[in-house]
Amino acid sequence: MSAPSYPMRRGGPFDPPPQLAAVQSGDRLIRVTLWDGSNPWLITGYDEVRAILSDERVSVDSDLPGYPHMSAGSAARRRRAKMFVNMDKSEHRRVRSLVTPDFLVKRMERLRPQMQRALDGFIDDMLAGPNPADLVEAIALPLPSFAICELLGVPYSERELFHGLSKTIISGRTPPVEAVAALETMLDFMAGLVDAKEKDPGDDMISRLVVQQLRPGTLAREDLVNTAQLMLLGGHETTANMIALGTLALLQHPGVLAEVRASDDPKLIANTVEELLRWLSILHQGRRRIALADIEIGGTVIRAGEGIVVATDIANRDPAAFPDPDTLDIHRKARHQVGFGFGVHQCVGQPLARMELQVVYSTLYRRIPTLALAVGLDDIEFKHDNVVYGVSELPVTW
Repeated sequence: MSAPSYPMRRGGPFDPPPQLAAVQSGDRLIRVTLWDGSNPWLITGYDEVRAILSDERVSVDSDLPGYPHMSAGSAARRRRAKMFVNMDKSEHRRVRSLVTPDFLVKRMERLRPQMQRALDGFIDDMLAGPNPADLVEAIALPLPSFAICELLGVPYSERELFHGLSKTIISGRTPPVEAVAALETMLDFMAGLVDAKEKDPGDDMISRLVVQQLRPGTLAREDLVNTAQLMLLGGHETTANMIALGTLALLQHPGVLAEVRASDDPKLIANTVEELLRWLSILHQGRRRIALADIEIGGTVIRAGEGIVVATDIANRDPAAFPDPDTLDIHRKARHQVGFGFGVHQCVGQPLARMELQVVYSTLYRRIPTLALAVGLDDIEFKHDNVVYGVSELPVTW
Protein backbone atom coordinates (compact mmCIF):
# COMPACT_ATOMS: atom_id res chain seq x y z
CA MET A 1 0.00 0.00 0.00
CA SER A 2 1.46 3.37 -1.04
CA ALA A 3 1.95 6.13 1.49
CA PRO A 4 -0.84 8.74 1.29
CA SER A 5 -0.02 12.27 0.19
CA TYR A 6 0.55 14.90 2.85
CA PRO A 7 -0.66 17.49 3.72
CA MET A 8 -4.27 16.39 3.37
CA ARG A 9 -7.36 18.52 2.86
CA ARG A 10 -9.04 19.61 6.08
CA GLY A 11 -12.35 17.94 6.91
CA GLY A 12 -14.21 21.24 7.05
CA PRO A 13 -13.55 24.90 7.79
CA PHE A 14 -12.41 24.10 11.33
CA ASP A 15 -11.50 20.40 11.43
CA PRO A 16 -8.28 18.49 10.67
CA PRO A 17 -8.31 16.00 7.78
CA PRO A 18 -10.49 12.96 8.65
CA GLN A 19 -7.70 10.65 7.44
CA LEU A 20 -5.56 11.85 10.35
CA ALA A 21 -8.21 10.87 12.89
CA ALA A 22 -8.32 7.41 11.29
CA VAL A 23 -4.56 7.07 11.66
CA GLN A 24 -4.71 8.31 15.24
CA SER A 25 -7.30 5.70 16.16
CA GLY A 26 -5.13 2.96 14.63
CA ASP A 27 -1.36 2.76 14.30
CA ARG A 28 -0.94 6.46 15.33
CA LEU A 29 2.05 6.80 12.97
CA ILE A 30 2.34 6.06 9.27
CA ARG A 31 4.51 6.88 6.29
CA VAL A 32 3.28 9.73 4.09
CA THR A 33 4.38 11.11 0.73
CA LEU A 34 5.48 14.73 0.46
CA TRP A 35 5.67 17.06 -2.55
CA ASP A 36 9.16 15.80 -3.46
CA GLY A 37 8.29 12.11 -3.26
CA SER A 38 9.98 11.57 0.11
CA ASN A 39 8.28 9.36 2.71
CA PRO A 40 8.73 10.69 6.25
CA TRP A 41 6.89 9.38 9.28
CA LEU A 42 3.69 11.16 10.37
CA ILE A 43 3.08 11.26 14.13
CA THR A 44 -0.57 11.79 15.18
CA GLY A 45 -1.03 10.83 18.85
CA TYR A 46 -0.87 13.50 21.54
CA ASP A 47 1.55 11.63 23.81
CA GLU A 48 3.72 10.60 20.86
CA VAL A 49 3.80 14.16 19.54
CA ARG A 50 4.99 15.53 22.88
CA ALA A 51 7.55 12.76 23.19
CA ILE A 52 9.02 13.43 19.74
CA LEU A 53 9.08 17.21 20.22
CA SER A 54 11.04 16.85 23.45
CA ASP A 55 13.41 14.07 22.31
CA GLU A 56 17.05 15.13 21.89
CA ARG A 57 17.50 12.37 19.31
CA VAL A 58 15.32 14.45 16.98
CA SER A 59 16.68 17.46 15.08
CA VAL A 60 15.15 20.60 13.55
CA ASP A 61 18.22 21.19 11.35
CA SER A 62 16.80 21.80 7.88
CA ASP A 63 20.27 21.39 6.31
CA LEU A 64 20.39 17.67 7.13
CA PRO A 65 19.74 15.24 4.25
CA GLY A 66 16.28 13.76 4.63
CA TYR A 67 14.74 16.78 6.38
CA PRO A 68 11.05 16.90 5.31
CA HIS A 69 10.65 20.39 3.85
CA MET A 70 7.11 21.74 3.46
CA SER A 71 7.54 22.80 -0.18
CA ALA A 72 10.13 23.57 -2.81
CA GLY A 73 9.84 27.26 -1.89
CA SER A 74 10.35 26.50 1.78
CA ALA A 75 13.43 24.40 1.04
CA ALA A 76 14.90 27.20 -1.06
CA ARG A 77 14.28 29.78 1.66
CA ARG A 78 15.85 27.59 4.32
CA ARG A 79 18.97 27.21 2.20
CA ARG A 80 19.19 30.99 1.79
CA ALA A 81 18.79 31.96 5.45
CA LYS A 82 18.86 29.71 8.50
CA MET A 83 16.82 30.86 11.52
CA PHE A 84 17.31 29.80 15.12
CA VAL A 85 14.11 27.75 14.91
CA ASN A 86 16.11 25.39 12.66
CA MET A 87 19.09 25.13 14.96
CA ASP A 88 19.77 22.47 17.60
CA LYS A 89 20.91 22.48 21.22
CA SER A 90 23.53 25.09 22.20
CA GLU A 91 23.27 26.98 18.91
CA HIS A 92 19.50 27.23 19.32
CA ARG A 93 19.69 28.15 23.01
CA ARG A 94 22.25 30.89 22.36
CA VAL A 95 20.12 32.81 19.86
CA ARG A 96 16.73 32.08 21.42
CA SER A 97 17.90 33.30 24.83
CA LEU A 98 18.63 36.71 23.30
CA VAL A 99 14.99 37.31 22.31
CA THR A 100 13.23 35.53 25.17
CA PRO A 101 13.35 38.55 27.56
CA ASP A 102 11.26 40.58 25.11
CA PHE A 103 8.42 38.02 25.26
CA LEU A 104 8.20 37.40 28.99
CA VAL A 105 4.66 37.29 30.39
CA LYS A 106 5.32 40.28 32.68
CA ARG A 107 6.38 42.40 29.72
CA MET A 108 3.32 41.32 27.75
CA GLU A 109 1.10 42.42 30.62
CA ARG A 110 2.72 45.84 30.54
CA LEU A 111 1.87 46.00 26.84
CA ARG A 112 -1.77 44.98 27.37
CA PRO A 113 -3.16 48.52 27.93
CA GLN A 114 -1.45 49.74 24.77
CA MET A 115 -2.89 46.83 22.77
CA GLN A 116 -6.31 47.55 24.25
CA ARG A 117 -6.14 51.17 23.11
CA ALA A 118 -4.94 50.11 19.67
CA LEU A 119 -7.77 47.60 19.28
CA ASP A 120 -10.38 50.14 20.38
CA GLY A 121 -9.02 52.53 17.77
CA PHE A 122 -9.21 49.90 15.02
CA ILE A 123 -12.78 49.06 16.04
CA ASP A 124 -13.73 52.76 16.01
CA ASP A 125 -12.30 53.09 12.50
CA MET A 126 -14.20 50.05 11.25
CA LEU A 127 -17.49 51.24 12.75
CA ALA A 128 -17.01 54.65 11.15
CA GLY A 129 -16.35 53.12 7.73
CA PRO A 130 -18.36 51.12 5.20
CA ASN A 131 -20.69 48.37 6.38
CA PRO A 132 -20.04 45.49 5.53
CA ALA A 133 -16.29 45.48 6.17
CA ASP A 134 -13.47 42.95 5.93
CA LEU A 135 -12.52 42.01 9.48
CA VAL A 136 -9.10 40.78 8.29
CA GLU A 137 -8.13 44.19 6.93
CA ALA A 138 -9.89 46.19 9.65
CA ILE A 139 -8.92 44.28 12.83
CA ALA A 140 -7.25 40.89 12.46
CA LEU A 141 -4.19 42.00 10.50
CA PRO A 142 -3.63 45.52 11.88
CA LEU A 143 -3.55 44.62 15.60
CA PRO A 144 -0.80 41.94 15.58
CA SER A 145 1.11 43.94 12.99
CA PHE A 146 1.02 46.98 15.26
CA ALA A 147 2.02 44.86 18.25
CA ILE A 148 5.05 43.22 16.66
CA CYS A 149 6.13 46.54 15.12
CA GLU A 150 6.03 48.17 18.56
CA LEU A 151 7.98 45.32 20.11
CA LEU A 152 10.65 45.08 17.40
CA GLY A 153 10.93 48.76 16.53
CA VAL A 154 9.65 48.37 12.96
CA PRO A 155 7.80 51.39 11.52
CA TYR A 156 4.11 50.46 11.32
CA SER A 157 3.95 52.57 8.17
CA GLU A 158 5.87 49.79 6.39
CA ARG A 159 3.13 47.22 7.02
CA GLU A 160 1.96 46.96 3.41
CA LEU A 161 5.47 45.93 2.38
CA PHE A 162 5.88 43.13 4.89
CA HIS A 163 2.24 42.00 4.60
CA GLY A 164 2.73 41.39 0.89
CA LEU A 165 6.08 39.67 1.36
CA SER A 166 4.69 37.45 4.12
CA LYS A 167 1.85 36.24 1.90
CA THR A 168 4.38 35.17 -0.71
CA ILE A 169 6.71 33.54 1.79
CA ILE A 170 4.17 31.38 3.64
CA SER A 171 2.24 30.18 0.60
CA GLY A 172 2.89 26.57 -0.26
CA ARG A 173 2.39 27.39 -3.93
CA THR A 174 5.14 30.00 -4.24
CA PRO A 175 7.86 28.84 -6.68
CA PRO A 176 11.39 28.67 -5.20
CA VAL A 177 12.69 31.67 -7.15
CA GLU A 178 9.82 33.87 -5.97
CA ALA A 179 10.06 32.58 -2.39
CA VAL A 180 13.76 33.43 -2.20
CA ALA A 181 13.21 36.81 -3.85
CA ALA A 182 10.55 37.70 -1.26
CA LEU A 183 12.85 36.56 1.53
CA GLU A 184 15.73 38.61 0.11
CA THR A 185 13.53 41.71 0.06
CA MET A 186 12.45 41.09 3.65
CA LEU A 187 16.05 40.56 4.76
CA ASP A 188 17.17 43.72 2.97
CA PHE A 189 14.41 45.64 4.71
CA MET A 190 15.45 44.32 8.12
CA ALA A 191 19.15 44.94 7.40
CA GLY A 192 18.36 48.57 6.64
CA LEU A 193 16.46 48.81 9.90
CA VAL A 194 19.41 47.34 11.82
CA ASP A 195 21.67 49.96 10.21
CA ALA A 196 19.27 52.70 11.32
CA LYS A 197 19.19 51.34 14.89
CA GLU A 198 22.99 51.34 15.00
CA LYS A 199 22.97 55.07 14.32
CA ASP A 200 20.01 55.90 16.52
CA PRO A 201 18.90 53.13 18.94
CA GLY A 202 15.41 53.27 20.41
CA ASP A 203 13.47 51.44 23.11
CA ASP A 204 12.78 48.23 21.19
CA MET A 205 14.05 44.69 20.70
CA ILE A 206 16.17 45.31 17.61
CA SER A 207 17.85 48.32 19.25
CA ARG A 208 18.55 46.29 22.38
CA LEU A 209 20.15 43.50 20.36
CA VAL A 210 22.20 46.04 18.40
CA VAL A 211 23.51 47.73 21.55
CA GLN A 212 23.93 44.68 23.78
CA GLN A 213 24.90 41.99 21.27
CA LEU A 214 25.90 43.33 17.86
CA ARG A 215 28.22 46.11 19.00
CA PRO A 216 30.17 43.89 21.46
CA GLY A 217 30.44 41.22 18.77
CA THR A 218 28.48 38.50 20.57
CA LEU A 219 25.86 38.31 17.81
CA ALA A 220 26.62 38.32 14.09
CA ARG A 221 24.79 40.83 11.93
CA GLU A 222 23.39 38.04 9.76
CA ASP A 223 21.93 36.26 12.80
CA LEU A 224 20.38 39.50 14.03
CA VAL A 225 18.80 40.26 10.65
CA ASN A 226 17.53 36.68 10.26
CA THR A 227 16.06 36.66 13.75
CA ALA A 228 14.37 40.04 13.35
CA GLN A 229 12.85 38.90 10.04
CA LEU A 230 11.55 35.72 11.66
CA MET A 231 10.00 37.65 14.56
CA LEU A 232 8.30 40.09 12.19
CA LEU A 233 6.83 37.41 9.96
CA GLY A 234 5.79 35.01 12.71
CA GLY A 235 4.63 37.77 15.01
CA HIS A 236 1.76 38.94 12.84
CA GLU A 237 0.74 36.13 10.47
CA THR A 238 -0.23 33.53 13.04
CA THR A 239 -2.14 35.83 15.39
CA ALA A 240 -3.92 37.58 12.52
CA ASN A 241 -5.24 34.25 11.28
CA MET A 242 -6.29 33.21 14.79
CA ILE A 243 -8.24 36.45 15.27
CA ALA A 244 -10.17 36.06 12.01
CA LEU A 245 -10.65 32.28 12.10
CA GLY A 246 -11.50 32.35 15.82
CA THR A 247 -14.12 35.01 15.18
CA LEU A 248 -15.59 32.95 12.35
CA ALA A 249 -15.70 29.89 14.62
CA LEU A 250 -17.53 31.83 17.33
CA LEU A 251 -20.00 33.26 14.81
CA GLN A 252 -20.78 29.67 13.83
CA HIS A 253 -21.37 28.84 17.52
CA PRO A 254 -23.76 31.60 18.63
CA GLY A 255 -24.33 30.12 22.10
CA VAL A 256 -20.61 30.09 22.80
CA LEU A 257 -20.24 33.59 21.35
CA ALA A 258 -23.02 34.91 23.59
CA GLU A 259 -21.25 33.52 26.64
CA VAL A 260 -17.92 35.06 25.62
CA ARG A 261 -19.60 38.40 24.90
CA ALA A 262 -21.34 38.49 28.27
CA SER A 263 -18.35 37.40 30.36
CA ASP A 264 -16.09 39.75 32.30
CA ASP A 265 -14.13 36.81 33.73
CA PRO A 266 -10.49 36.90 32.53
CA LYS A 267 -10.18 33.17 33.25
CA LEU A 268 -13.03 32.32 30.90
CA ILE A 269 -11.49 34.49 28.19
CA ALA A 270 -8.11 32.81 28.73
CA ASN A 271 -9.84 29.40 28.50
CA THR A 272 -11.54 30.53 25.28
CA VAL A 273 -8.17 31.42 23.78
CA GLU A 274 -6.65 28.06 24.69
CA GLU A 275 -9.65 26.13 23.42
CA LEU A 276 -9.70 27.96 20.10
CA LEU A 277 -5.94 27.43 19.71
CA ARG A 278 -6.55 23.72 20.29
CA TRP A 279 -9.67 23.38 18.19
CA LEU A 280 -8.45 25.36 15.18
CA SER A 281 -4.71 24.45 15.15
CA ILE A 282 -3.82 26.87 12.36
CA LEU A 283 -0.28 25.48 11.86
CA HIS A 284 -1.82 22.59 9.98
CA GLN A 285 1.04 21.15 7.93
CA GLY A 286 2.93 19.63 10.81
CA ARG A 287 6.16 20.52 12.55
CA ARG A 288 9.11 19.05 10.70
CA ARG A 289 11.93 17.02 12.25
CA ILE A 290 14.57 14.43 11.37
CA ALA A 291 15.79 11.52 13.48
CA LEU A 292 19.42 11.59 14.62
CA ALA A 293 19.25 8.06 16.05
CA ASP A 294 16.89 5.09 15.95
CA ILE A 295 13.71 5.86 17.93
CA GLU A 296 11.02 3.32 18.83
CA ILE A 297 7.39 4.44 19.04
CA GLY A 298 4.72 1.87 19.85
CA GLY A 299 6.72 -0.97 18.38
CA THR A 300 7.70 0.93 15.23
CA VAL A 301 11.31 2.06 14.78
CA ILE A 302 12.07 5.36 13.13
CA ARG A 303 15.60 5.02 11.78
CA ALA A 304 18.33 7.64 12.02
CA GLY A 305 18.16 9.94 9.02
CA GLU A 306 14.43 9.50 8.44
CA GLY A 307 12.16 12.52 8.29
CA ILE A 308 9.35 13.11 10.77
CA VAL A 309 6.20 15.22 10.45
CA VAL A 310 4.63 15.99 13.82
CA ALA A 311 0.90 16.59 13.28
CA THR A 312 0.00 18.90 16.16
CA ASP A 313 -3.41 19.65 14.61
CA ILE A 314 -4.73 16.11 15.06
CA ALA A 315 -2.80 15.72 18.34
CA ASN A 316 -4.98 18.56 19.62
CA ARG A 317 -8.03 16.42 18.73
CA ASP A 318 -6.74 13.26 20.47
CA PRO A 319 -9.54 11.96 22.73
CA ALA A 320 -6.91 10.50 25.04
CA ALA A 321 -5.85 14.06 25.92
CA PHE A 322 -9.08 15.99 25.24
CA PRO A 323 -12.38 14.17 25.87
CA ASP A 324 -14.98 14.84 23.16
CA PRO A 325 -12.25 16.64 21.18
CA ASP A 326 -14.37 17.74 18.22
CA THR A 327 -16.61 19.87 20.44
CA LEU A 328 -15.70 23.53 20.97
CA ASP A 329 -15.88 23.80 24.77
CA ILE A 330 -14.61 27.07 26.26
CA HIS A 331 -14.87 25.60 29.76
CA ARG A 332 -12.39 22.87 28.92
CA LYS A 333 -8.96 23.12 30.53
CA ALA A 334 -6.99 23.19 27.30
CA ARG A 335 -3.76 24.91 28.32
CA HIS A 336 -1.86 21.69 27.55
CA GLN A 337 -2.76 22.03 23.85
CA VAL A 338 0.22 21.81 21.51
CA GLY A 339 -0.72 24.56 19.08
CA PHE A 340 2.49 26.39 20.04
CA GLY A 341 4.52 23.20 19.85
CA PHE A 342 6.20 21.54 22.82
CA GLY A 343 9.66 21.27 24.31
CA VAL A 344 12.58 23.63 23.79
CA HIS A 345 11.38 24.69 20.35
CA GLN A 346 7.88 25.75 21.32
CA CYS A 347 6.93 29.20 20.06
CA VAL A 348 8.89 31.94 21.82
CA GLY A 349 6.19 34.50 21.03
CA GLN A 350 3.28 32.64 22.63
CA PRO A 351 2.88 35.09 25.56
CA LEU A 352 2.37 37.91 23.05
CA ALA A 353 -0.12 35.88 21.00
CA ARG A 354 -2.11 34.88 24.08
CA MET A 355 -2.29 38.46 25.33
CA GLU A 356 -3.43 39.81 21.95
CA LEU A 357 -6.09 37.12 21.55
CA GLN A 358 -7.39 37.73 25.07
CA VAL A 359 -7.68 41.44 24.31
CA VAL A 360 -9.58 40.75 21.08
CA TYR A 361 -11.93 38.04 22.36
CA SER A 362 -12.83 40.10 25.45
CA THR A 363 -13.48 43.30 23.48
CA LEU A 364 -14.55 42.85 19.86
CA TYR A 365 -17.88 41.06 20.40
CA ARG A 366 -18.84 43.28 23.31
CA ARG A 367 -18.09 46.44 21.34
CA ILE A 368 -20.03 45.10 18.34
CA PRO A 369 -22.80 42.88 19.78
CA THR A 370 -24.55 42.57 16.40
CA LEU A 371 -21.44 41.38 14.56
CA ALA A 372 -22.43 38.85 11.89
CA LEU A 373 -21.15 37.31 8.67
CA ALA A 374 -21.99 39.36 5.60
CA VAL A 375 -21.72 36.32 3.30
CA GLY A 376 -22.44 32.63 3.51
CA LEU A 377 -19.85 30.26 4.97
CA ASP A 378 -19.43 28.67 1.53
CA ASP A 379 -18.43 32.04 0.08
CA ILE A 380 -15.38 32.41 2.36
CA GLU A 381 -11.95 31.58 0.92
CA PHE A 382 -9.80 29.49 3.24
CA LYS A 383 -6.00 29.27 3.11
CA HIS A 384 -5.70 25.52 2.61
CA ASP A 385 -2.32 25.75 0.85
CA ASN A 386 -0.62 28.09 3.32
CA VAL A 387 1.62 27.06 6.17
CA VAL A 388 -0.69 29.10 8.42
CA TYR A 389 -4.38 28.28 7.97
CA GLY A 390 -7.02 30.98 8.05
CA VAL A 391 -9.29 33.05 5.84
CA SER A 392 -8.25 35.44 3.08
CA GLU A 393 -11.10 37.80 3.93
CA LEU A 394 -13.88 37.84 6.52
CA PRO A 395 -16.76 40.07 5.38
CA VAL A 396 -18.80 41.12 8.41
CA THR A 397 -21.74 43.37 9.09
CA TRP A 398 -23.31 44.82 12.24
